[in-house]
Amino acid sequence: MNNTNFSSLTLSKEILHNLNELGFKEMTAIQAQSLPCILDGKDVIAQAKTGSGKTAAFGLGLLSRLDVKKFKIQSLVLCPTRELADQVAKELRRLARTIHNIKILTLCGGNAFGPQLGSLRHGAHIIVGTPGRVLAHLTKGSLSLEALDILVLDEADRMLDMGFIEEIQNLISHAPQDRQTLLFSATYPDTIMDLSSSIQKDAIMIKTLEQESANNIQETFYESEDKPATLVKLLAKHQPETCIVFCNMKIQAQDMAKDLREKGIDALAIHGDLEQYQRNDVLVQFSNRSCSVLVATDVAARGIDIKELDMVVNIDLAKDESTYTHRIGRTGRAGASGLAFTIYGADQAREADFYQNESRIFEDENTLSLAHKFSLKPKNVTLVIEGGKKDKVRPGDLLGALTGEAGIEAKFVGKIDIYDRQAYVAIERSMIKQAHQCLKKGNIKGRKFDVWILD
Repeated sequence: MNNTNFSSLTLSKEILHNLNELGFKEMTAIQAQSLPCILDGKDVIAQAKTGSGKTAAFGLGLLSRLDVKKFKIQSLVLCPTRELADQVAKELRRLARTIHNIKILTLCGGNAFGPQLGSLRHGAHIIVGTPGRVLAHLTKGSLSLEALDILVLDEADRMLDMGFIEEIQNLISHAPQDRQTLLFSATYPDTIMDLSSSIQKDAIMIKTLEQESANNIQETFYESEDKPATLVKLLAKHQPETCIVFCNMKIQAQDMAKDLREKGIDALAIHGDLEQYQRNDVLVQFSNRSCSVLVATDVAARGIDIKELDMVVNIDLAKDESTYTHRIGRTGRAGASGLAFTIYGADQAREADFYQNESRIFEDENTLSLAHKFSLKPKNVTLVIEGGKKDKVRPGDLLGALTGEAGIEAKFVGKIDIYDRQAYVAIERSMIKQAHQCLKKGNIKGRKFDVWILD
């Protein structure tokens, strides 16, 4: 499709107006190729890398088909992790701002079952969730897919890697056969093609990777006898504002973050053993630049969308080339340059040979300088306010309280995240004590809320 204008599509005036307000100037490659087919009701299997605009591709498709007056589940989006589900639901709500009375509900494991039951009793139009929790609601009878029009599998390859195939097949048995099925995947292994043939009808295959500009990433590999020490040297040399360190195991991620903190480097770990509130705390701090280094496993990192990530480090080789590509693809986006480092032991030297190509650099770790008295602290600190959406707290209320009674200039206030019962505000480090004291003593919307600093 040569026309990349959203106005060339059969979208409503309200949706087109909202896209313009959101700054969607023209379609990305995946949107331009898939949206005409999706809007035409066809099944699609699409391959596109992270950050390509695929959420808007399937999101606009399901919103255009939605009948708000019919208060039943009409679309279901399955994601491999809670983080990705939250990210997708947030983007769908942005795209649906001009659609009145729409209800988008998130169903993920790790969250209490009871509140989800209550929300389902009140009905919804779109469900975004993880396979296990969605299936649990279907089995319990608290969720019905009898009116389902569109089923979306986002990052389907990762769901299969995580062993969700049985849950997906069981879940689909609850859905009508007469439906549209959209499958988005970063890779096309045989398992994906087998899944497509079993759940889709005459699916149109779309690949846009060749048309998407490659991320500008400098890739460097180091063989190391002391991987934590090499990591510290790299952090000292480049001093990134944002860096993700990938580990292959949960315990390794936890230990690595602790080791970095003991060396004066602000680091947090995210892995599958964290409670949901802990995951929220970690992700908020990293996204609002209150944490410099995030140490993560592959599964836990799915759905983390940081637009300007300075650096990625692999501790040990990734389990395969596609995982490696997905990891480092988080940096060097949108024309910016990125850094990707891989630190491996002598026992992986032979495996590392498979990664050698013309563009990758293999260096001796001794070329890195020692990191004497080095510390890495983020520019922001996060304030937590014990009030959120359920308390009618909005970003403007918090900004007003900080710049008004607290007397803090708006330039010192960073990202504001509002959840159901909590709000997070990034404050420049030099102003954190003043902001904390003023909000603690003052009022927000004429009410008192507990306020504390998230360490």
